[in-house]
Amino acid sequence: MAVNKLCCTLAIGAILCLGFAVLIQAQDKPVTDVCLGCICEAISGCNQTRFCGGGVCGLFRITWAYWADGGKLTLNNESPQSEEAFANCVNDPYCAANTIQNYMTKFGQDCNGDGGIDCYDYAAIHKLGGYGCKGELSYQYQSALDKCLSTFSSIDVRTTG
Repeated sequence: MAVNKLCCTLAIGAILCLGFAVLIQAQDKPVTDVCLGCICEAISGCNQTRFCGGGVCGLFRITWAYWADGGKLTLNNESPQSEEAFANCVNDPYCAANTIQNYMTKFGQDCNGDGGIDCYDYAAIHKLGGYGCKGELSYQYQSALDKCLSTFSSIDVRTTG
């Protein structure tokens, strides 16, 4: 009986620790999952076909410089210096999303002058870069982003985190 109680207590403790770890990890990521999904939809239609062309790769259409600024993340302990590291990461949805999170942590700012940092700003940063986000977005990109975000309008995409 005491062993069962101890095991149950340890299991609950482990679950609580895991929950706190997930919460802390989520707080380190400025871009919501909805926002990431809408950026993906706006930039490529979320086409998950392995793709590199015109200086960009993956479903988020990430450049090598963006990947480098995002920390040169890799898959399976691959060296960032490997010729395939960039393409392998940005063609993987999770590695690409983590690259974006790192990039936004580094370059996150109010691009549209509305006094907050939200998905609209992250989408501009993603498309125009950390130093050019106050520029004009293409009609196609902006329209696709607006349509996607309006689909999820019950979720507040204007809050950071």
